[in-house]
Amino acid sequence: MKKNIIKRVLSLFVVVLFALSLAVGCNTNSKGNDSSTQGTGTENAGQKDNKDLQGTVNQESKNNEGASEDGDQNQGANPDETKPEDQDGDGETTDIPDKSNVPSIRDMKVKALYLTGWTAGIDEKLQHFIELAKTTEINAYVVDIKDDDGLVSYKSNIPAVQEINGWTNKYNVEKVIKAFHDNGIPVIGRLVCFNDPYASSKRTEMAIKHVNGGLWRDPNKNQTWLNPYSEEAWKYIVDIAKEAVELGFDEIQFDYVRFPDGKRSTMNFGNPGIEKYEAINRFLEYARKEIPAEIPISADVFGIILESPGDTEDIGQYLELVGKDNVDVICPMVYPSHYAVGQIVNNVTFAKPDLDPYGVVYNSLVKGKTRIAAVEGYKAKVRPYLQDFTASWLGKGYYQEYGAEQVRQQKKAVYDAGYEEWILWDPKNTYSEAALEKE
Repeated sequence: MKKNIIKRVLSLFVVVLFALSLAVGCNTNSKGNDSSTQGTGTENAGQKDNKDLQGTVNQESKNNEGASEDGDQNQGANPDETKPEDQDGDGETTDIPDKSNVPSIRDMKVKALYLTGWTAGIDEKLQHFIELAKTTEINAYVVDIKDDDGLVSYKSNIPAVQEINGWTNKYNVEKVIKAFHDNGIPVIGRLVCFNDPYASSKRTEMAIKHVNGGLWRDPNKNQTWLNPYSEEAWKYIVDIAKEAVELGFDEIQFDYVRFPDGKRSTMNFGNPGIEKYEAINRFLEYARKEIPAEIPISADVFGIILESPGDTEDIGQYLELVGKDNVDVICPMVYPSHYAVGQIVNNVTFAKPDLDPYGVVYNSLVKGKTRIAAVEGYKAKVRPYLQDFTASWLGKGYYQEYGAEQVRQQKKAVYDAGYEEWILWDPKNTYSEAALEKE
């Protein structure tokens, strides 16, 4: 009996020893996989965070549904735009735009078309215009950075823009610029300046006020404007331009770089102490100092300022000054439809300007060229905007259908006036491609 008891005790002792050895072994293996377990735990936590983030982004994307070319002001991030290098959450990418395949726009004779952000955002249309540049004389495109709806056309990481949700998803800017650059096509970024109903309504300290209080509104569109005297407005605009340069735009083109042409007696600009044209020139001087020197700056100007002396239009655009020191290119919008009935240009009277595209463009450019030649050291070259749209609002007998023939006449006028560059403008982007020389 004693032997049986001893055997049972020994057996129990062996079992206990075996169990202890297993426990020690398991504990050792657990410590060996500690970092791996932590890694798995971190990865799982990251997956959860990403799902939560994706849910937030998808909700923001739903909020963007319904954005239209009519200017619906819906903002937010598009989940398709989330890039692998942007997963650290700081909102910045590390990609540096590759321009090795892109000719210097300073050395080019630019022949360009304007594209809206919406057009650039449609793959089929983007590819069409790339192919058009391969087969015709078109060698550059103007694409919206910010249109006159006041919204940056793509996701902007500028704090001042984000604070007011001042951007929308018209196109993926990195994708579009890369597509053009990969095909050797430079991109000019069009940035509407002071005609900004969005920022001016959100940041009222930067807006033009009404003499009776509140914000001044353009009587034609019932829209508010940024105050061209406001240095805060200058910074807001130029910061957007600087970000665009970082994203790869090859030239910055300022549009609506002027005061409103509405009822001026109702506008309150504060107490600026300087003339309007001085304010515009100071803005351009500030922009030139802030934007990298290797990036050209162009400014869109009224076509009529080529004819009108001084700042006759009272919008701050004075031909002899606007292109003298701070911009590389001026782009007079010499659209025949925009000249008044009976307008005199270069001593020629145009009873129905829209019906004479060659005459209006030629005489406008010749008159401007004569005036510019009298200014010593005038910096800017001239690259006019030409009309490729039909101005049916002028009424029967005062307009014509614009197509390939009318575009050819305007191009000829540019060359006959001694210039070599131009941009076609059609807000619908349905261009008269038959007017373009094949290459």
